[in-house]
Amino acid sequence: METFFSFLEKRVDDSSSLLCVGLDPHISDLPSPTAASARDFCLNLVKQTSRYAAAFKPNAAFFEVFGAEGWTALKQVIEGINEESDRMGSRIPIILDAKRGDISSTAEAYARSAFESLGADCVTLNPYLGKDSIEPFLGYKERGVFLLCKTSNAGSMDVQNLLVMPMGSDMPMPLYIYVAKLAQQWNEKDNVGIVVGATHPQIMGMIREAVPDLWFLSPGVGAQGGELEVTLKAGLRADGKGLLLPVSRAISRADNPGHAAAEFRDEILRIKAEMIKG
Repeated sequence: METFFSFLEKRVDDSSSLLCVGLDPHISDLPSPTAASARDFCLNLVKQTSRYAAAFKPNAAFFEVFGAEGWTALKQVIEGINEESDRMGSRIPIILDAKRGDISSTAEAYARSAFESLGADCVTLNPYLGKDSIEPFLGYKERGVFLLCKTSNAGSMDVQNLLVMPMGSDMPMPLYIYVAKLAQQWNEKDNVGIVVGATHPQIMGMIREAVPDLWFLSPGVGAQGGELEVTLKAGLRADGKGLLLPVSRAISRADNPGHAAAEFRDEILRIKAEMIKG
């Protein structure tokens, strides 16, 4: 049976890329403030960048703002990505950026919404309600989750940097390390990764040391100030994988999004080659 991360790694190999193209249709970037315009904006990005994308990451909020029509547009974007994948002969994973987090039947409904109704391959989740809030998603054996661990925003320090004392331990650790270790425990089906912001490279290196095998989804390169080379050195696994880099505005607002995506992919390859030489 294919797991989510074996699926992702196949696409990483097919595309020679760690680039995750963010699909964030800001109203200010659209020709008109409508769901149809958001859909067309994203589908154009998909067509221009699909050759260079290891994954696509539509952000649910930018569709939900349009109400029911926005939800329909989001589903059409996901269907469009699958059609583009079929055209190229290489499936591209779709990560729904929704940051869901709840328990019991509510979590089950969120999981059905993401995986059955929309058809996403993976979803971002808030793990702070505990494992029972994650389990309904893990029941979909070929789908994946990325758990918020150390996010890219400055305010992440308010909570995620707190020292905690896990049961059975006599040494405190940062909450983000504890969350990373929980994700590693829960990754029994090769379908749990973590969100680790590229804006905190030293912390990223600490998390990588704590969980050497997990996949990271690492926003923050580009518009938020994260540096690509520093991020790759801090976050890559020993096999040169394990790090997915979402980029949205630097690509979508470029004069030629396809060219911008190609340059980003090629720069990743150049840095990785230099790291191997060094």
